[in-house]
Amino acid sequence: MVDLKSNVEKLPVHESITVHNYVNLYKTDKWWAAVALCESFGRKDISLYQWQNREGSWKRQSKWKIKNQAEWLAIKNVVERMLENI
Repeated sequence: MVDLKSNVEKLPVHESITVHNYVNLYKTDKWWAAVALCESFGRKDISLYQWQNREGSWKRQSKWKIKNQAEWLAIKNVVERMLENI
């Protein structure tokens, strides 16, 4: 379930990235995933992050950027087609 009131904590992203808003997908003691509206170098994008807590510090495990609506629609269409097989 998506936590719509999750943007209270600061996300552990690089200092050059401005996070305008985010929504947690999940957060446990060991793993954290969020979708964030970010800006860096004058460009905005939507990023899907996953971090792992290693020795008390959140380290980025993966990051996926979605740069525009066309890219999102392509991803969405493929995922929806795959979901038909579950």
